[in-house]
Amino acid sequence: MSESFLNIALDNLDNEHLCCAIADKKHQCGVAAKKQWLKERIPEGHVFRKLDQKGKVFIEYAPLETAWVPIEGDNYIYIYCLWVSGSFKGKGYAKSLLSYCIEDAKAQGKSGVCILSSKKKKPYLSEKRFMEKFGFQVADNIGEYELLSISFNGKEPSFAENTKIQSYNSNKLTIYYGLQCPYIPNCIEQIRNFCMDNQIPVEFIQVDSLEKAKAVPCIFNNWAVFYNGKFETVHLLNEGYLKKLLYH
Repeated sequence: MSESFLNIALDNLDNEHLCCAIADKKHQCGVAAKKQWLKERIPEGHVFRKLDQKGKVFIEYAPLETAWVPIEGDNYIYIYCLWVSGSFKGKGYAKSLLSYCIEDAKAQGKSGVCILSSKKKKPYLSEKRFMEKFGFQVADNIGEYELLSISFNGKEPSFAENTKIQSYNSNKLTIYYGLQCPYIPNCIEQIRNFCMDNQIPVEFIQVDSLEKAKAVPCIFNNWAVFYNGKFETVHLLNEGYLKKLLYH
C-alpha cells in the first residue's frame, strides 16, 4: 500500500484537486466555492488530507469549536468526511487516514474525536461498524442519527439542544446548505429547476457562518432537508432523490 498522502494547505490549495469532484465539469463551480471556503478554514486548524493520487481518498476534520455543525464538546476534533471509493477500497487507506486524525488529535492534546454516523448505513456518512473498530462509541443520538466519539479523557461531545427541534415552521421544501461540499451548488440547481417546472414551493437557507451552523434546528453536516415542516434527511438531493422524497 502506498502511504503517499498530503495535506491541503494555503500554498498548494489552488493546484490540488479535492478528490470528490475531480474532473466532473458540472461540479467545478462547487470546487471553486469549496476552495474559497477552505482558504478561510485552514487557518482555524481545518485539515484536508488526501492520497497523493487521482482518486477519492481523503479525510476532512476540524476543531469542534470551529466546525460548522450543531455539535458541542470540550476540546474535540470533528470529522466531516472520511471517503475511500472505487478501486482504492480494501487497501487500508481509510485506516491510515483515520489513524492519522486520531494521532493528530492526541498530539494536540484534544479530548477526543467525533463523527456523525447512523444506526444503519446512510450515503455521505461513515459506517458505524468501521468506526467501532477504532474504539468509537455512541456519545449521543437523535432518532436514526448517531454521534460517535472516541474519548481520551472521559469527556463526551453531544448534539446541540437546537438539533432536537427537528422541525421548521413552513410547508415548503426547505433546504439548509453550506458550501463545504463541491456537489452542493449543482444539487441546488437541479432542485431549483425541478421545483420551478413543477410549481413546488422551495426555500434555500444558506449556512454561511459558524454561528448559523451551530444554530441549525436539526442534524447537519453541510446539508439538511425539511418537507412539510419536518426534518427528513442530510442526504444530498439531486432531481432523482428529490422525486423519491416528494412522491414516495
